[in-house]
Amino acid sequence: MTDVVLAVDIGGTKTAAALAGRDDVPLFTMTAPTPALQGPAAVVATVISLAEQLLADADSARLRAVGIGTAGVVDAAHGRIVSSTDTFTDWPGTPLADLVRAGLSAHLSGDSPVAVQNDVDAHAAGEFRHGAASGARSALIVAVGTGVGSGLILDGQAVRGAHHVAGEIAHVPTPGAEHLRCPCGRMGHLEAIGSGIGMHAHYLAIGGSPEIRDARGIASAAASGDALSLRAMRESAAAVGRALAGAATLLDPERIVITGGVPHIGDAWWQPMEQAFRAEVIDALQTIPLLPGALGNDAPLRGAAASAWDAVDAGEVTS
Repeated sequence: MTDVVLAVDIGGTKTAAALAGRDDVPLFTMTAPTPALQGPAAVVATVISLAEQLLADADSARLRAVGIGTAGVVDAAHGRIVSSTDTFTDWPGTPLADLVRAGLSAHLSGDSPVAVQNDVDAHAAGEFRHGAASGARSALIVAVGTGVGSGLILDGQAVRGAHHVAGEIAHVPTPGAEHLRCPCGRMGHLEAIGSGIGMHAHYLAIGGSPEIRDARGIASAAASGDALSLRAMRESAAAVGRALAGAATLLDPERIVITGGVPHIGDAWWQPMEQAFRAEVIDALQTIPLLPGALGNDAPLRGAAASAWDAVDAGEVTS
């Protein structure tokens, strides 16, 4: 019988689940829409349904643990959601670990671990164990997509902080964003200009055409030579670079890994981002590499799997 863990990535629109062995590589991935607006019971039911389907196709597998990366601020020690955006109905306060353990009681023993963490922390764990940050002792992993998220690892350990948001740079006040409102409600934060949605908001604020509806459209127009689109993209990218320079000064990580949909724009985004970083960061930190993520969509599942196996090993040591 083969020992496996269940790795889960709960996003605002899609939930992915996979079984993984000790190498943390997903054996097979299944996805389903996340019923985020239907409440915690519906979200958990989706996780359980995916798990049941995966286990039904793996007759010889023994489920040892579950690792979950989820949207929202997470109290990882207790597997509970602390806060979230209104994308999820009634998500804050959800005892996610307990609910998933109960839903999978036919497959898990009573003391089997269910490790829950923020989805970007899971992404960071994946890149740290197996991707662009592999081999480093410390790293800041930043996902720039619809929003901005980040995970912090120091001395090989995830750092979560007293309020479960350590390393989070989305809400760092950022020069160049003063005219934009962040999703948190405050003005001038990094996410307000550096995310894909932020880039589009900045484009509209400087006089861009409403016919261009998102960052993808801005990138396409910029590639075709549209000056305003190119300006918006460069200024959004530079804001990310400046914020990373501030984070590097505070944290002194060995590597910074940047992943997510926005960096996929390519050199037209990456170059102004890195130029702003190098212009701002002090001489002692100029050698910090800025690296693209290596694992793509597998990163959060591999990180969730790694966290599940860590919990298994910790239990074996203490038992």
